This record gives sequence, C-alpha cells and structure tokens, in this order.
Amino acid sequence: MKITMIGTGYVGLVTGTCFAEFGHHVTCVDKDKTKIDKLLQGDIPIYEPGLKRLVAKNCKEGRLRFTTDLSDSVASGDAVFLAVGTPTSRRGDGYADLTYIYEATKEIATELKGYTVIVDKSTVPVGTADQVARIIRETNPAAEFDVASNPEFLREGAAISDFMRPDRVVIGVETTRAEEVLREIYKPLYLQETPIVKTDIKTAELTKYAANAFLATKISYINEIALLCDSIGADVVSLAKGIGMDGRIGGKFLHPGPGYGGSCFPKDTMALMRIAQEQGQSLRIVEAAVEVNGAQKAKMVKKVRDILGGQEAGKTIAVLGLTFKPETDDMRDAPAITILPALLEKGAVIKAHDPQGMDEAKHLLPNGIIYTDNAYEACTDADAVILMTEWNQYRALDLEKIHTLMRSHHFIDLRNVYEPGHVREKGFTYSGVGRS
Repeated sequence: MKITMIGTGYVGLVTGTCFAEFGHHVTCVDKDKTKIDKLLQGDIPIYEPGLKRLVAKNCKEGRLRFTTDLSDSVASGDAVFLAVGTPTSRRGDGYADLTYIYEATKEIATELKGYTVIVDKSTVPVGTADQVARIIRETNPAAEFDVASNPEFLREGAAISDFMRPDRVVIGVETTRAEEVLREIYKPLYLQETPIVKTDIKTAELTKYAANAFLATKISYINEIALLCDSIGADVVSLAKGIGMDGRIGGKFLHPGPGYGGSCFPKDTMALMRIAQEQGQSLRIVEAAVEVNGAQKAKMVKKVRDILGGQEAGKTIAVLGLTFKPETDDMRDAPAITILPALLEKGAVIKAHDPQGMDEAKHLLPNGIIYTDNAYEACTDADAVILMTEWNQYRALDLEKIHTLMRSHHFIDLRNVYEPGHVREKGFTYSGVGRS
C-alpha cells in the first residue's frame, strides 16, 4: 500500500520506516527542510537502536523516501498518518497543543484525491478526530475520506522491536472501509497472531492516555514504597520481586528511581487530567501519581545533600547518565533536568557523562556542567558519584579503579543497579532508593 507519514519526529520516523520494512511504499513528509536534507544524506536526527540501518535499507530498496512536498504523496496515498508533535501547551495548563495537528490537516485536505484514510498516530485528546474530519470537510467538501485513530505504544530504546512484535494494535474506526485499509496495512503482523483491537475512535484516542497514566502510576507507587523502605530499613528490590510475581500485578514498571520523565508520561498524565476535568470528573489517582513524581525528584536532591553532610558547596559530583532512560538521547523531563540545577545552585561542581545525551543536555541544563568523554573521567577527584541513568555501560564499572580516582567515596545509585554489599566491599558508602 501507499502510505504518507506527516512528521519525521520519533513516532513518524520509526513508524514510517517500519511500515516500509513491512513492504509498503512510504513517503515521510516534514516541513523542516534541514531535517529532510539530513535524512536524505542518511543522517538520523534521533538515537534509536537499529533505526539507522533500517532507514538505509528501505531507502536503498525504494520503499522509503523523504520530502518536504506533500502534494504528490497525499494525492496518491491509501492512508495518510498524522505523526506530528502534540506537546503540552505553552500556557502551562496541561492541555495538549494541537496546533501542528490542525495545520497539517488543512494542508493535506487540499491535496486529497480519491478515497483516503486519515489516521491520527499522534497522541491526541478525545474528540480530535472529529475536529480533523470537520477541518477536511470545510477545506475540501469534495474529499472522499475517513478519519481513524491508531495510537502508538513505542518504548524509546526498543521502538523497532515494539513495532515489529507489538502486544496489540489498536484501531479506532467508524466505517468498514477504513477498517479494511488499516487491517491491510498491518497484515504482515497476522503471521504473529498479533491482536488487532478494533474500537470506536474516541475509545482509541483515550486508550493511549489511559495506558501511560497507569504505567506512570505504577512508577510513582513503587517510588513511594521505596521511601517507606528507606524509613524502616527494608529492601524495595526484594519487595518488588515479591509483589511483581503476582500475575495480577506484574513485575514491569516496579523499578524505583528518581522519577519518570521522557516525552510521554509527563505530558500524557497532565493531558488526561485535563480531559477528565472538561467532563466534570477528577482522576485522583493520576493526580497523586503526578504529585508523587515531582516530589520524588526533590527528595533525590535531599538524598544527595544528606550524603554530602548537608552541604554540597565545593563538592565535586560525578553524574553518570543524563537521559530519562537508557538507549535514547531524549532529555525531555529527565530527572537530571530537575536534580542537577538544584545542586549547581548550591555550589556543587558537576562532571557528567552520558553515552548519547550530552549534546541535548547542553541545551537543556545550565552552563557550568563539565561534560566528560567517559565515566572514569567524570569520577576523577569526585566526592560522590550519582548513577542517574542505567545505561549498560554503567552496569559493570570497575569500582576499584573508580575508588582510586575519587577524592571521597560516596556511591549514590538512583537506579538500584548495584548490590549494596558489593559496592561497600569496594570501600564506598552506598545509597540506593529503598535499599536496606
């Protein structure tokens, strides 16, 4: 099938490339000429394992192309996917900003020729598909189209495997014709017996928000339990195993840390709360999860200060990991953005390393942070080391070497990667999150 992907951000680029890998002919369109020029040269604007190889392969085989001109691809496309950004509104009210969705809709409406399915791939509030349909009808009354919702469930760092081997595919449709087009697009997944969950459009729109809010709630829940473990001397890692083996609970997202971040959980929880408020409802559990997440980051600052004797001024802190999770260069709402400025303001010297996120960090973090070429350089002459992101490169550090490099020997493991006893045997004081 012929597919047009509007937007070459994280969702659009991964989705478009994977559709091409399925065997479809995909045109990815973006208004940013600089980004398109780089993609045409094989320069991938995001870090996602395996994506560069897959883009190069499908471009070479003629199934994937990039352009700034949407006219031809929209006119000939069987489906047009809207995969543009829906950030939190700059007004600061938590609502999703749909400016890019509506602008893109107006542009594609004028180019529609023949029956086309317009698919919302971006995470959008309930009712967005209705507005997309209204804009198209007003702009091009003769257009023959349906609007559908097909939310994405991609984890950064594992997006390609998530797309190729998904737990499920959700499609929100109103007509049999639109359903048939989407089922044909996802037909390569039938061999894996991937469940196709067909719903009405509003249910599909709400599903992504509900899923992310639930996962965010699990993270905030285990973070609160971890703080309780700290208070009473229990071990949250063993506790998480004990409850996670219950099939009704499951072990995923029961890993304590400095709080969730990234492109989805912060904005989607806020947007879901606003959706509920518009309906005169309150989502008190989600509201509590958001509140706990903000408090968790502040408590991590206090943890560091307490370990340094209540005074970080003049102390050198090595920070390993800056991105919100490993295997991505995404710094959006990463805990480091909250924690590190608070330490800098009180006079700490921060030396940081991240395998992929340092270029982005330089735009989002205050000046004064020293970025190093490797973890050991960051630890040289440090008084404390903070393991902020659980990159594989940090899971088997030479602790004896780090001990000789550091001035004082505080190991603050905000991801609970290391066994406390092992670190203490190497001559460090150890502090995790909820570790006895």
